[in-house]
Amino acid sequence: MTEGLKIALAQFNPVVGDIPGNLDKLEKLHSLAAAQGADLLVCPELCITGYPPEDLVMKPAFLEASRQAVLQLAAHTAQTSTGIVVGAPWYEGESLAAPLRDKAYNAAVLLDAGEVSAVRYKHLLPNYGVFDEMRVFQPGPLTGPVDFRGHRLGLLVCEDMWQPDVAECLVESGAEMLVVINGSPYETGKREERLQLALSRVIETELPLVYVNQIGGQDELVFDGASFVLGPRGDLRLQLPCFEEALVCSDWQEGGDGWDCAVGPREAQSEGDADIYSALVTGLRDYVDKSGFPGVVIGMSGGIDSALSAVLATDALGPERVRCVMMPSRYTSQESLEDARECAALLGVQLDDIAINPAVEAFDGMLAPLFSGLDPDTTEENIQARIRGILLMALSNKFAHMVLSTGNKSEMSVGYSTLYGDMCGGFNALKDVYKTTVYSLSRWRNQNRPESVKGPTGRVIPERIITKAPTAELRPDQTDQDSLPAYDMLDDILSCLIEEELGVEEIAARGHERSVINRVWRMLENAEYKRRQAPPGVKITRRSFGRDRRYPIINRFKGPA
Repeated sequence: MTEGLKIALAQFNPVVGDIPGNLDKLEKLHSLAAAQGADLLVCPELCITGYPPEDLVMKPAFLEASRQAVLQLAAHTAQTSTGIVVGAPWYEGESLAAPLRDKAYNAAVLLDAGEVSAVRYKHLLPNYGVFDEMRVFQPGPLTGPVDFRGHRLGLLVCEDMWQPDVAECLVESGAEMLVVINGSPYETGKREERLQLALSRVIETELPLVYVNQIGGQDELVFDGASFVLGPRGDLRLQLPCFEEALVCSDWQEGGDGWDCAVGPREAQSEGDADIYSALVTGLRDYVDKSGFPGVVIGMSGGIDSALSAVLATDALGPERVRCVMMPSRYTSQESLEDARECAALLGVQLDDIAINPAVEAFDGMLAPLFSGLDPDTTEENIQARIRGILLMALSNKFAHMVLSTGNKSEMSVGYSTLYGDMCGGFNALKDVYKTTVYSLSRWRNQNRPESVKGPTGRVIPERIITKAPTAELRPDQTDQDSLPAYDMLDDILSCLIEEELGVEEIAARGHERSVINRVWRMLENAEYKRRQAPPGVKITRRSFGRDRRYPIINRFKGPA
């Protein structure tokens, strides 16, 4: 039995399905931990396969490839005196014959001395919000701790920490510390929630706790890392950074009151706009890079949404991988042209100019016989937006850059967008960002430049873009507020309806008129068919559009009149 332990925490960025690539990262992390004298390396949930693997788990070949990677990683531990806890899908039995295919588990696997030393299955499978693990995994039983070098470690997998049952069973079975591996996605306010839940488990069990979370973007999810260690009295002993890969060793000693960890580095945690901005950059960067696109193309309107999208893309990818396109019509103001050019110049990105008037006139001519005698309306406005979508997709096809759409959550909520027009794109960094937050992030980025970004220092968005009234410029003298309530009012009502699921009376108590609430409610429900066809985007709120919020398209319940 060792007198002390050195436990390394590794938060890193796996790629879903890239089992060889993830294994290579794990072997390098293991070698690095061994070089630092670690007895044990703890890695995130399902890091062998990347998280979440979703229906890949239903493929026998995927499960077998994962198992073989774990066995290869186990062999790697024979070369050092360092064990490793790794997350992987696991199945019972020696083969994947049909009767065994329904026995896949989300597992924490302890590897040591060249062997699979122990396996513990995730007991609590999340089945809410973006999670549907019960679709592909079986819940594991409540079990006791694992033995590691004569010490008893209580292994938990993510959701197992969110309720007291698993930790209670482990302490009653003789666990000496709790070790939690996680794939916990980012959303605003969640980091503090995680810490408080971990603190609850420590208080209940009087055991110290190691929490390791992954980082990086996967489809619409982004993971923030922020791994930590709590001592047996709940004090923060170690804190890893947010949105950065890191490997940090923690030093442990066993005394009369059990195990405790020496105080180590405690990285400051980002908050507010800085936190959201980092999440958006991380999610956009990884979606583009992991999908293999050389860069992005953005329709630059001279408005704040496309400006912030261009800034995020430049910070995520670098200016050389961002191409912006101004597509003016006869309604585009000189101010918009100037603002778009100034923003592109501040960012150092390419800006092309393609006038859409010839295409608009061509469509007007083609449709004239059918539209004869009818007044212009949103039909003609949408044609302009769709011409721009065609041009962006043409550039995407020709140069292989992904189109980045620029609509924000306020617009997506109420359908203030055009299918196959401004909604056209492969990804949308602002999909879960309300308009008021768009303004806040723009002001913040003009005053701050995170160390990890690739964009320029100083002001990146012209002040006039931030201060002028937002407009789609699809008809003369148009502003967003011609069609929508003021954005501070709209966003508060939308947050009540979407994130909080509040009723009209509760929202009215916040000072909003019932008629406005009902109007927003109707717009929200009527736009569901559009949102189903929208590109994916970074999730930052507790309830983003998509798997977080599942409403029927055909829906005659429209709320109170």
